[in-house]
Amino acid sequence: MSMVGSQQETPLYIKVNAQDNVAIIVNAGGLKEGTVFPGGLKLTEDVPQGHKVALTDIQQDEEIIRYGEVIGYAVRPIKTGGWIDEASVKLPTPPELDELTPANNVPAPLSPLEGYTFEGYRNEDGSVGTKNILGITTSVQCVAGVLDYAVKKIKEELSVKYPNVDDVVALNHNYGCGVAINAPGAIIPIRTIRNIASNPNFGGEVMVVGLGCEKLLPEKLLPAVDQKNVISLQDQQGFKHMVQSILDMADERLKRLNQRVRVACPASDLVVGLQCGGSDAFSGVTANPAVGYAADLLVRAGATVLFSEVTEVRDAVHLLTPRVVNEEVGRALIQEMKWYDQYLSNGEVDRSANPSPGNKKGGLANVVEKALGSIAKSGSSAIVGVISHGEKATQKGLIYAATPASDFICGTLQLASGITLQVFTTGRGTPYGLAMAPVIKVSTRNSLTEQWSDLIDVNAGRIATGEASIEDVGWEIFRLILEVASGRKKTWADHWGLANDLCLFNPAPVT
Repeated sequence: MSMVGSQQETPLYIKVNAQDNVAIIVNAGGLKEGTVFPGGLKLTEDVPQGHKVALTDIQQDEEIIRYGEVIGYAVRPIKTGGWIDEASVKLPTPPELDELTPANNVPAPLSPLEGYTFEGYRNEDGSVGTKNILGITTSVQCVAGVLDYAVKKIKEELSVKYPNVDDVVALNHNYGCGVAINAPGAIIPIRTIRNIASNPNFGGEVMVVGLGCEKLLPEKLLPAVDQKNVISLQDQQGFKHMVQSILDMADERLKRLNQRVRVACPASDLVVGLQCGGSDAFSGVTANPAVGYAADLLVRAGATVLFSEVTEVRDAVHLLTPRVVNEEVGRALIQEMKWYDQYLSNGEVDRSANPSPGNKKGGLANVVEKALGSIAKSGSSAIVGVISHGEKATQKGLIYAATPASDFICGTLQLASGITLQVFTTGRGTPYGLAMAPVIKVSTRNSLTEQWSDLIDVNAGRIATGEASIEDVGWEIFRLILEVASGRKKTWADHWGLANDLCLFNPAPVT
C-alpha cells in the first residue's frame, strides 16, 4: 500500500497495489476539481472521500484494477484524475468455482504466540465464556411477549440477588410454526436455535419456553433436554402463572450461574467472530487488514477465529482457496459458494444485490471491490475448516463459517457457531451490538471515530493518515480482545446496552 501525501491537510490518496490504476481519496470531505497531489496527479473533477480516482487514462471496457485485482470494466473512457463512481464500473464475471485449485499455496504455520491469557468463565464441557448470562430459549415466536414480560420482572425482582450474573436474555426469534419444518433448508434455523442455547456464555444452563402446539417442539429443538427444563405455556393456569413459572425456573438457574467465577484461561480458549457492516472503501485498507493482523495473532495463540459473509467472499474466493489446509477443506469452501449461488438464483437475484446504497456512498463500486476488502479480515493464516450456516465450530484456528452478509443474520449464526466475542468493522457507522457476546467496534476512518466517539472502540483510520501501522492497530485490537473477554473493559455497545434482535436464516418455505 502506498500513500501520497504526509499530513492530514495535504491531499492524500491510497494506492493499494503497484498494479492498481485507481486510488482512493483519504481526505475528509473529499477533494475539489483542480487539486494537485505531491506526486503531480491533478483531479479533473470533485472526488468524495473514499471514492476512486483514475491514476491513468482508462479506455472504455478497459480493466479497472484495485488490490491488484480486476474490480470491473470502464463503462466509458475515464481521464487521468477523473472520478470513478459505481456507475462507471461494469461488474465482471465471478470466479469459476469448478476451475479453482484448492490448497496449492498453503501458508506455513505462523510462529506460536505464548503466554497470553484472559479471565473467563470455564464450563464443565471445557468451553470458556466471556460473559455470565442466563439465556432463555424459545421454541416459537408466539411466546415472545410473555417471555419479554417475565424477563423484565426477573431483572427487576431477582437479578439484585445475583450480582455475578451479567444479564438475562430472551432468545426470541421468528421461527417455530407456520413453517415447512421438514424441508431440507429447515435444518439451518433449527440447528441455529439449538446451538445458540449451548453458547459458552450461558454456562451450560438450559431453559426453554414453548407454547405447546408449535411445529418446533422443545424435544425436537433440544432432544436431550429434560422436561424440568421446559415450560409449556398451554399447560399453565393463566398469564400470571405463566410468568411465575418462568421466574421460578430462572431463579434456580441464576443461583448456579451466580456461583461462576472468572479464572485465568489461555488465549487459545477464545472463539472470536469477525464481521463488517456499513463498509466503505477504507474497510479493505485500514480496519479489515488490522483485524486480519489481530486474527493472525489469535491463531498464533491457539484460538478459534471465524470469518463469514458468503457474498462478500464469493468474488474473492480465488484468493482463499489456495490458503485452505487441504483439498477437503477447499471443496467444502467451494460447496458453500455454490449453495449460495443457487440460493440467490432461486430468488431470481444475483450477487449484484450487494453492496448497499451506503456502501456505494462510501466509495465501494460493486460487490467485487467489497469482497476484496472484506477478506482482509481473515489475515494470512491457513484456513483449517469450513462450517455451514449455524454449525458449531469444533476446532482451533481460522475457520470459514458460512453466513449471509446481513449483519444481524451473520451475528446470529456466528453465535450459534460458538463465538464468545465479536470484532466488527465499520466505515459508514452502525450501532450494532449483540446481547450474548461483546462486540468490539473498529472504525475505518478518523472522521467516523470523531463523529461517534462514544460508539467506536478502536480507530483504524489512523492507518490511512500514516499515524499508525496495520501492525500497531492489530496489536491494539488483540490486547483489547483480552481485556474485554476478561470483563476488565466494556465495549461501547455493552456500555449503552445496545443489542440487535436474533435474526434466523431460513431458506425453507413458510407455509
